[in-house]
Amino acid sequence: MENKKVIILGSSRKNGNTTKIVDEIAKESGIDVIDLSDYNISHYDYESKNREDDFLPLIRRILEEYDTLIFATPIYWYNMSGIMKVFFDRFSDLIRIEKETGRKLRGKKIGVISNSHDNEIEESFYIPFKKTADYLGMEYLGHAHFNANILNQTTKIELTFI
Repeated sequence: MENKKVIILGSSRKNGNTTKIVDEIAKESGIDVIDLSDYNISHYDYESKNREDDFLPLIRRILEEYDTLIFATPIYWYNMSGIMKVFFDRFSDLIRIEKETGRKLRGKKIGVISNSHDNEIEESFYIPFKKTADYLGMEYLGHAHFNANILNQTTKIELTFI
């Protein structure tokens, strides 16, 4: 692999602000996009009754095809979106029941795109991403935040961490 990148979009709206930001970045940078709302991913289950949903095939594909994972999420109640949180919670499967797949996270790079109606957000928003990267042996590249209120057709959207 030659540091192939993917944006993993976790938004509840197909045409929302986060999607618009991701579409612009993908178009400018030639980065692939995976929209989590296109998949059936259930909540983490200690009994692993959800093995037949889309999470395991999707994460296997992501880990085989990409070196850099960029997580894009709107900010809901000071946190990542629910759909993104469910995706992150399912990393537990990669530690408990799919350890071989989980080992493939080591050495991957991650970044974060966030979006809200504020110019700046608290650094604490990024702690789950940073700590997850650290715990799983991944490299945290950084993050970019965008204010949905000031985005327009002339706004230059770029990621400095990639």
